[in-house]
Amino acid sequence: MATRRQFLYAGGVAALAAGVLPRLFDTRAVAAPAAGQQSFEVTHTDAEWRQRLTPAQYHVLRQEGTERPYSSPLNDEHRAGTFACAGCGLPLFSSKTKFESHTGWPSFWEPLADAVGETRDTTFGMLRTAVHCHRCGGHLGHVFDDGPRPTGLRYCMNGVAMTFAAQPA
Repeated sequence: MATRRQFLYAGGVAALAAGVLPRLFDTRAVAAPAAGQQSFEVTHTDAEWRQRLTPAQYHVLRQEGTERPYSSPLNDEHRAGTFACAGCGLPLFSSKTKFESHTGWPSFWEPLADAVGETRDTTFGMLRTAVHCHRCGGHLGHVFDDGPRPTGLRYCMNGVAMTFAAQPA
């Protein structure tokens, strides 16, 4: 016979699995981006965003999704140049601030001036800082305080949310 503690533990595990686990692996829309509650210089209807972006870009930029780690070619991009928003083309990061974080996503220690905005993200029971494009509000990734000098920050970005333009030789 199960003890009360075992019963409560099993119930808690079942509730957690029913509520959290499906959301972790759900690639469908669950909510509008938090940044979407602000007004931005570049705006489109949902149908227009779907037409302008690939399904993967739409999932990340408009639904706050996350690409699989090590899936973006931009993770291995080491040329001099600029990383820009895939939604509106706003330059976001210089290659001079990119570093290898070994996380599976392109990481930077500093964005370009006036390129990104930040919002509080409490999904999945964590407190994080989400990063979005300052011009269109597209979700880019998150910023953490475990980066290198001089800022100590790690802007962990989804590669699919960005494009790269190499600097002319």
